[in-house]
Amino acid sequence: MSDRSLRGMRLGAQSLESEAGVEPAPRQRVEYRTEDGEQVFVTFAQEAEVPATWTSKMGKEALRVDGEKPDENPGKPVRTHWDMLLERRSMAELEETFQIQLKKLHASRGEAV
Repeated sequence: MSDRSLRGMRLGAQSLESEAGVEPAPRQRVEYRTEDGEQVFVTFAQEAEVPATWTSKMGKEALRVDGEKPDENPGKPVRTHWDMLLERRSMAELEETFQIQLKKLHASRGEAV
Protein backbone atom coordinates (compact mmCIF):
# COMPACT_ATOMS: atom_id res chain seq x y z
CA MET A 1 0.00 0.00 0.00
CA SER A 2 1.18 3.53 -0.72
CA ASP A 3 2.69 5.71 1.98
CA ARG A 4 0.35 8.53 0.94
CA SER A 5 -2.92 6.75 1.63
CA LEU A 6 -5.50 8.48 3.79
CA ARG A 7 -6.33 5.38 5.75
CA GLY A 8 -7.64 6.30 9.18
CA MET A 9 -8.40 9.94 8.29
CA ARG A 10 -11.87 11.39 8.65
CA LEU A 11 -12.32 13.00 5.28
CA GLY A 12 -14.19 16.28 5.37
CA ALA A 13 -13.79 16.69 9.11
CA GLN A 14 -10.13 17.65 9.10
CA SER A 15 -8.02 19.59 6.66
CA LEU A 16 -4.42 18.83 5.83
CA GLU A 17 -3.79 22.52 5.04
CA SER A 18 -1.93 24.61 7.54
CA GLU A 19 -3.30 27.97 8.70
CA ALA A 20 0.19 29.35 9.22
CA GLY A 21 0.64 32.70 7.49
CA VAL A 22 -3.04 33.10 6.69
CA GLU A 23 -4.57 36.40 7.77
CA PRO A 24 -8.35 36.72 8.04
CA ALA A 25 -10.13 39.51 6.22
CA PRO A 26 -10.58 42.72 8.24
CA ARG A 27 -13.81 42.66 10.21
CA GLN A 28 -16.05 44.97 12.20
CA ARG A 29 -18.28 44.08 15.12
CA VAL A 30 -21.62 45.91 15.13
CA GLU A 31 -23.93 46.18 18.12
CA TYR A 32 -27.71 46.12 17.79
CA ARG A 33 -30.25 46.56 20.59
CA THR A 34 -33.94 45.60 20.78
CA GLU A 35 -36.60 47.77 22.43
CA ASP A 36 -36.47 45.68 25.59
CA GLY A 37 -32.68 46.09 25.89
CA GLU A 38 -31.45 42.78 24.44
CA GLN A 39 -28.00 43.24 22.89
CA VAL A 40 -27.11 41.57 19.59
CA PHE A 41 -23.54 41.56 18.27
CA VAL A 42 -22.94 40.74 14.60
CA THR A 43 -19.58 40.53 12.82
CA PHE A 44 -19.35 41.86 9.25
CA ALA A 45 -16.52 42.24 6.77
CA GLN A 46 -14.94 45.69 6.95
CA GLU A 47 -16.13 46.65 3.46
CA ALA A 48 -19.66 45.23 3.92
CA GLU A 49 -22.71 47.47 3.94
CA VAL A 50 -24.09 47.22 7.47
CA PRO A 51 -27.93 47.11 7.73
CA ALA A 52 -29.76 49.51 10.07
CA THR A 53 -31.84 46.69 11.60
CA TRP A 54 -31.18 43.07 12.51
CA THR A 55 -33.46 40.29 13.73
CA SER A 56 -32.38 38.83 17.06
CA LYS A 57 -32.41 35.12 17.87
CA MET A 58 -35.69 35.71 19.73
CA GLY A 59 -37.26 37.10 16.54
CA LYS A 60 -37.31 40.72 17.70
CA GLU A 61 -36.19 43.62 15.54
CA ALA A 62 -33.02 45.23 16.83
CA LEU A 63 -31.76 48.70 15.81
CA ARG A 64 -28.12 49.56 15.28
CA VAL A 65 -26.75 51.31 18.36
CA ASP A 66 -24.46 53.81 16.61
CA GLY A 67 -26.67 54.27 13.55
CA GLU A 68 -29.73 56.23 12.57
CA LYS A 69 -33.25 54.89 12.91
CA PRO A 70 -34.49 53.73 9.50
CA ASP A 71 -37.32 55.56 7.76
CA GLU A 72 -40.76 54.25 8.60
CA ASN A 73 -41.93 54.68 5.01
CA PRO A 74 -43.98 51.56 4.36
CA GLY A 75 -44.09 52.32 0.65
CA LYS A 76 -46.89 51.25 -1.60
CA PRO A 77 -49.53 48.99 0.00
CA VAL A 78 -49.76 45.49 -1.42
CA ARG A 79 -52.70 44.99 -3.75
CA THR A 80 -54.41 41.65 -3.43
CA HIS A 81 -56.25 39.74 -6.13
CA TRP A 82 -59.53 40.81 -4.52
CA ASP A 83 -58.53 44.50 -4.67
CA MET A 84 -57.71 44.25 -8.37
CA LEU A 85 -60.97 42.39 -9.05
CA LEU A 86 -62.97 45.14 -7.33
CA GLU A 87 -61.27 47.70 -9.58
CA ARG A 88 -62.71 45.92 -12.64
CA ARG A 89 -66.12 44.72 -11.41
CA SER A 90 -68.87 46.02 -9.16
CA MET A 91 -70.29 43.93 -6.32
CA ALA A 92 -73.53 43.49 -8.30
CA GLU A 93 -71.61 42.05 -11.27
CA LEU A 94 -69.65 39.75 -9.00
CA GLU A 95 -72.82 38.51 -7.30
CA GLU A 96 -74.44 37.82 -10.68
CA THR A 97 -71.37 35.89 -11.90
CA PHE A 98 -71.28 33.95 -8.65
CA GLN A 99 -74.92 32.88 -8.99
CA ILE A 100 -74.36 31.76 -12.62
CA GLN A 101 -71.34 29.66 -11.65
CA LEU A 102 -73.17 28.24 -8.64
CA LYS A 103 -76.05 27.10 -10.90
CA LYS A 104 -73.55 25.45 -13.26
CA LEU A 105 -71.96 23.61 -10.34
CA HIS A 106 -75.30 22.35 -9.03
CA ALA A 107 -76.30 21.26 -12.56
CA SER A 108 -73.05 19.31 -13.04
CA ARG A 109 -73.66 17.48 -9.76
CA GLY A 110 -77.26 16.75 -10.70
CA GLU A 111 -78.58 18.72 -7.74
CA ALA A 112 -81.83 20.66 -7.80
CA VAL A 113 -81.54 24.37 -7.20
